Amino acid sequence: MKEYNLDVLTKFNILYLEDEINLLRQTTAVLEDFVNSVFACSTTEQAYKIMKNKKVDVIVSDILLDQTTGIEFLKTLRADGFNTPVIFVTAHDKSEFLLEAIRLKASDYLIKPMNIKDLLKSLYKVLLNSIKNEEIEKNEAIIKMIAVVTDTKAVELIKFFMSKLDNDMTFNHTYNDIMDNIDISKPTIIKIFKQLIDSGIITKIQNSKYRLNPNALINLEL
Repeated sequence: MKEYNLDVLTKFNILYLEDEINLLRQTTAVLEDFVNSVFACSTTEQAYKIMKNKKVDVIVSDILLDQTTGIEFLKTLRADGFNTPVIFVTAHDKSEFLLEAIRLKASDYLIKPMNIKDLLKSLYKVLLNSIKNEEIEKNEAIIKMIAVVTDTKAVELIKFFMSKLDNDMTFNHTYNDIMDNIDISKPTIIKIFKQLIDSGIITKIQNSKYRLNPNALINLEL
């Protein structure tokens, strides 16, 4: 596992669908040490509710479930517009399952008994594109944000701002926090934040708390 930097998985949420309860509990307990959240469920009904209400970055699903199949669940998701990557896990290697999984653009296919190392490697490979795209989007956002401010200290401040955003696109750090990390004065911070607020890129929620507005960045031309 040395060639894989599994630390990158800590920002992602996994939906794990498995009807063998003991296996569900055991695998969930292990995965929780590597990822941000594991939404564990034993039925497609539970899984669909999670998909509708939670941020899910990848689905790990058994194929043969109690009353349906993971294939049918994926068909429903695709029909409803969900393009979330899916890793299938199954005790069966029947060609019809494999072909249907490929047709539905499943990202990977693992055979039981599942080795946790193989699952972690699969998660890493599947999420690598998301990681790369996120970095590209972040760099584009930094460039666009710099374009609307005039101070030379903007680059350092904006990079710090982007690196500290939580999953809700919220920045929650005081002026002192910022000054402890980068060489910048309080008046300069206030000036740059005001320019970003005036441009609609960020919104001030309360003292020391700001939210990034991705739609404003999308509409902003370089």
